[in-house]
Amino acid sequence: MASLSSCPKFVSHDPRVPSKVHHHSHNSNVFFPNLSHSGLGFGISQHGSHTKMRTLRSSNHSEALVDDSTAQISDVPNLSCLEAIERLKTNRETQKGKQQFLAMYSSVFGGITTDPAAMVIPIDDHMVHRGHGVFDTAAIVDGHLYELDQHLDRILRSASMAKIELPYNRERIRRILIQTVSASKCRKGSLRYWLSAGPGDFQLSPSACHQPALYAVVIQDQSPFDSKGIRVITSSIPIKPPQFATMKNVNYLPNVLSKMEADENGAYAAIWLDSDGFVAEGPNMNVAFVTKQKELIMPSFDYILSGCTAKRVLTLAAELVREGKLGEIKVRNVTVEEGKEADEMMLIGSGVLVRPVVQWDEQVIGNGKEGPVALSLLNLIIEDMKSGPPKVRVPVPY
Repeated sequence: MASLSSCPKFVSHDPRVPSKVHHHSHNSNVFFPNLSHSGLGFGISQHGSHTKMRTLRSSNHSEALVDDSTAQISDVPNLSCLEAIERLKTNRETQKGKQQFLAMYSSVFGGITTDPAAMVIPIDDHMVHRGHGVFDTAAIVDGHLYELDQHLDRILRSASMAKIELPYNRERIRRILIQTVSASKCRKGSLRYWLSAGPGDFQLSPSACHQPALYAVVIQDQSPFDSKGIRVITSSIPIKPPQFATMKNVNYLPNVLSKMEADENGAYAAIWLDSDGFVAEGPNMNVAFVTKQKELIMPSFDYILSGCTAKRVLTLAAELVREGKLGEIKVRNVTVEEGKEADEMMLIGSGVLVRPVVQWDEQVIGNGKEGPVALSLLNLIIEDMKSGPPKVRVPVPY
């Protein structure tokens, strides 16, 4: 047995390493039973075997005894707060894509940051590990927020359905969202925002959450809206029950799987059918059709998300009725057969605006080309975003 008075303290979860040290009654030296010193590290003799050990020093100067025959602690560094922040910055700088994140508000730190590395959410937020959160969005066009109030009303309804209390009243939330866009200097992009049960613990119930949270992020995206016709398929992923489909919550796994299914089949999106077999919606957009009788029909919102963009399109479509391009506008149940036999089909949502569909499964829609009504509706909503009435365009004070 060797005395290692100069050996630094260490912690190990290896059962072969003694968990306690024994202090000699006559001095302060530390002794380790069956431990011998070698030039290459520390050796532990156990049951006649000899295992090579070595000491590792981390960035915070703590030391650990590591068994080379098992996983190495050095593979997972113990980072200080500053080191973690630097790595977050590096990660952001090396993973820039088409979208740029220009500003974020967080009620957790009570302010706005323009540093993408600081745009983080606490891991114990119940929106993260329990999906207890709702969200919404608003387009930023020429320095204006498009349909901010309509989307804000919807997220408040979603929060009520999800039993999430508000961190602030409606007017203060509205001011925060506008100020976040102002701080970003973004004039074309989108604002996305969340209401969460908030951070607190990792339990199922939100009862221990300190307070609900509000997050918002401004995304700059210069990609133009595309009017090219697309192909869709019928989704095999089960649609969400109406209780969850009618609120815009963060539980989007079915939506993600539906979109992935479309990608895997060379399609743009997959269309959901409701429990009665009627056409429902896409993964993050509504669906509409133009019948041979020149009716614009859209599935009822009773069991699906009430799309703000879809509702605005229905309002703008009245202009096409006045011009004689449409006969009627109806919101009702639509069968798959009726949809596939339509002259036109289109997807409608804030991400695509109005996107013509030219094929559904193996069925070509109409003449297989982008329909005139879909293209007219796309032009109408783009014009509305640029010069519509004050109720749909909120100026941002930069």
